[in-house]
Amino acid sequence: MALPSSNNLIHVFWHEGMLKHDTGKGVFDTGMDPGFLDVLEKHPENADRVKNMLSILKRGPISPFISWHQGRPALISELLSFHTQEYINELIEADRTGGKELCGGTFLNPGSWDAALLAAGSTLSAMKHIIDGHGKIAYALVRPPGHHAQPAQADGYCFLNNAGLAVQLALDGGCRKVAVLDIDVHYGNGAAEGFYHSDKVLTISLHMNHGSWGPSHPQGGTIDELGEGEGFGYNLNIPLPNGTGDKGYGYAMQHLVVPAIEKFEPDMMVLVVGQDSSAFDPNGRQCLTMEGYREIGRTVRGMSNKYSNGRLLIVQEGGYHVTYAAYCLHMALEGVLNVSEPLLSDPIAYYPEDESFSTKVIEAIKKYQKEVVPFLKDA
Repeated sequence: MALPSSNNLIHVFWHEGMLKHDTGKGVFDTGMDPGFLDVLEKHPENADRVKNMLSILKRGPISPFISWHQGRPALISELLSFHTQEYINELIEADRTGGKELCGGTFLNPGSWDAALLAAGSTLSAMKHIIDGHGKIAYALVRPPGHHAQPAQADGYCFLNNAGLAVQLALDGGCRKVAVLDIDVHYGNGAAEGFYHSDKVLTISLHMNHGSWGPSHPQGGTIDELGEGEGFGYNLNIPLPNGTGDKGYGYAMQHLVVPAIEKFEPDMMVLVVGQDSSAFDPNGRQCLTMEGYREIGRTVRGMSNKYSNGRLLIVQEGGYHVTYAAYCLHMALEGVLNVSEPLLSDPIAYYPEDESFSTKVIEAIKKYQKEVVPFLKDA
């Protein structure tokens, strides 16, 4: 493996204080003890998953390509670029009074608020590192995740929208247009909501077709949620059928994502990455393998080289299989690095895929977008 050049390093922003977000145990993510189970499981968004992501980057094959940077807590004033003062006050009060379940499965416990501030601040530092010209590619290895957090609402294990804050920082720092690609298995409703009226941010989400899951997540992630006002057409949802695997995701990337980004021509790209789209994740019903993540990473790197002068921020979101999520992260970053051959073999690779149905769905989405989305009509 060739030695990395300065343009082929991934600058990773991390702070161990994020491990202090303790989500507890119970029945899956409920925190409930029914009294008749001898073994309660850890909440899926637990520290172990991120410990493995950290260690695979420190000791795995791409470690020579990683440059480590200390994260930091966000200032309250920085949070107000995306979130409302009232919502931030609610979080501060929940922390002051010892914690609160803000919505289903989303527990702000002692230590959680400090971890959330570290996640937001580390992501902001990662984006600033790129904007200031210190590196082309940065990865915010953060928890708690953020992509479901809306300007005034916690949701889906998320308190602060780390990626959304970084996107706003990029716009405030002189970027004309930012493209956000979210491949977490769940709809990236937080960034969509935050930039729903903007034509400066193109939000694209590939997710399983799960719909709304209650008051904290009213968005359906459907193809007709396109944005409003100046932002109409700049929120592109790609709800994929359950069971979509490497071929289906690859088809969606080539036929929906790449053409949209080619037309949009961003000068900054953000990849919101969740490994819960894998075939073995307990929180998703999609079938990506390590190779699928690798190809997505390779495609995103190609687009960033073409349109944003190689500038790419990667933000960690979901991924709950404690070992396989780390492997999938490694492979996604291998793709971003354009490593010629896989450096890790897939320990649970084989998963049969019939992409015929997902291909039909993707073609239908493509037809709809070309008919309805103004900037895609001649794509």
